Amino acid sequence: MQKNYYLYKLKSKIIIAMIAYFSENLWQVWAIVAMLCLILELFSGDFFILCFAIGAAVSLVCALVGASLTVQIIIFAVCSVLSLLFVRPVALRWFHRNDPDRASNAEALLGREGRVSEAIVAGGYGRVAIDGDDWKATSAEGGAIAQGTVVRVVSMESIILTVEPINP
Repeated sequence: MQKNYYLYKLKSKIIIAMIAYFSENLWQVWAIVAMLCLILELFSGDFFILCFAIGAAVSLVCALVGASLTVQIIIFAVCSVLSLLFVRPVALRWFHRNDPDRASNAEALLGREGRVSEAIVAGGYGRVAIDGDDWKATSAEGGAIAQGTVVRVVSMESIILTVEPINP
């Protein structure tokens, strides 16, 4: 019973010491929050979490100046909301160019030009190189296309391109 009491007292002292350390060095907590938000933003890419990183960075500066925890939390909330209202729209416009019809992934290949890297046989398949990637391809007309011929992608089904030769 006595042993548990001393263990409890030791745990309490450790917790109190940790709380005292973090309350004196709260800027480190804000730095960790800002870094975590930036790392999460790398995976999302929609500039939403970036706004919280900005709020945490401003709160970090307030913590270094000596502001109270209440002031730091209020500043975090206000700066995050202001960033959502003003920074995020500008970042979206700048980086995403607000193009709703922006082609992505396989759709971006339609209309692109490439070179036949492995001859396309009549009624069969071959390979086409586009920007360093090699794709399985078939001819739009169903005819053969020789190796080295420049072609244009006219459609795509799954991972197989349908191409047509470009007349020089």
